[in-house]
Amino acid sequence: MESKSAGFICPIPIEQYPNVLLAHGGGGKLTQQLIERMFMPAFSNSMLASRHDGATFDLPSQKLAFTTDSYVVRPLFFPGGDIGALAVNGTVNDLAMCGAQPLYLSVGFILEEGLPMDTLWKVVQSMSKAAAEAGVQLVTGDTKVVDRGKGDGIFINTAGVGVVNSANPIAPGRVAPGDVIVLSGDIGRHGIAIMAMREGLEFESTIMSDCAPLAAVVMDVLAAGTEVHCMRDLTRGGLASALVEIAEASRLHLEIEEAAIPLTENVRGACEILGFDPLYVANEGRYITFVPAAETERALGRMRTHPVAAEAAVIGRVKEGSPGLVTMRSRIGASRVVDMLSGEQLPRIC
Repeated sequence: MESKSAGFICPIPIEQYPNVLLAHGGGGKLTQQLIERMFMPAFSNSMLASRHDGATFDLPSQKLAFTTDSYVVRPLFFPGGDIGALAVNGTVNDLAMCGAQPLYLSVGFILEEGLPMDTLWKVVQSMSKAAAEAGVQLVTGDTKVVDRGKGDGIFINTAGVGVVNSANPIAPGRVAPGDVIVLSGDIGRHGIAIMAMREGLEFESTIMSDCAPLAAVVMDVLAAGTEVHCMRDLTRGGLASALVEIAEASRLHLEIEEAAIPLTENVRGACEILGFDPLYVANEGRYITFVPAAETERALGRMRTHPVAAEAAVIGRVKEGSPGLVTMRSRIGASRVVDMLSGEQLPRIC
């Protein structure tokens, strides 16, 4: 008997899922079942249906963007997202930061022996939903099973291809003195959501990850003719690390205002309790963009029409002198240097 849910057929009846574990060394039959009954229906498209070693497709005669990333987040499920949504959105967002409309993704699953089948099913459902929301197709992939204790449940690798929609390069080298720095929304929620789930911490209100696709808002800003010099999503290392990377690459001085950075009170309080600096906490649905001062209102106007960037705000400016330096003016007017952390504040965050 086969069970159906969310528009696709599952290899095992749903009511048995909690008691069904992925087995290692079972030959190709289980892998084939996963492909035929779970992955193919969930990610259904003509390229995947060809059942070839790779996907072949036509693209417009334009510049392409290509990226890849791996996801090892712990725990697999957290408030506001899971490893599946993270894998899709993370790769979509990397393409968007290049000014590219994401089109196609590949996915590689590393599955640990003993993984409950319903866990995999939930992850696949989440990826299917995230891909539909982002307007991308998962067109090729691979599945491997590793020994028990060697994979921590699921690891996922995704790679993506997109078409660049910007006439001019979008890169740190184009950042110029006088540019304004626009932040798309509040920071720190993803990292704190993971930390709270991982450590069993309870706050007055649940802190939800900001995990979300950014391509729609980026494409809208570019379609308006906005001159965008650089963009960067704020994942590992948070806002601070992204700013330092761009300052060093552009050889310019970035100055930000602490009071201008959106931060919810529950994240601020959680960071104070845990001893974290929110500038370094990871995000999965936030980005910064560098635009000439004259483009500020156009960029903000377009960004704020999208829920994911409704709180977009100018947080700083680019200055000459002191190449590679990032400074922040505090709420009381003092200035401090913002540097890279010597280590990662929160490991296994994405």
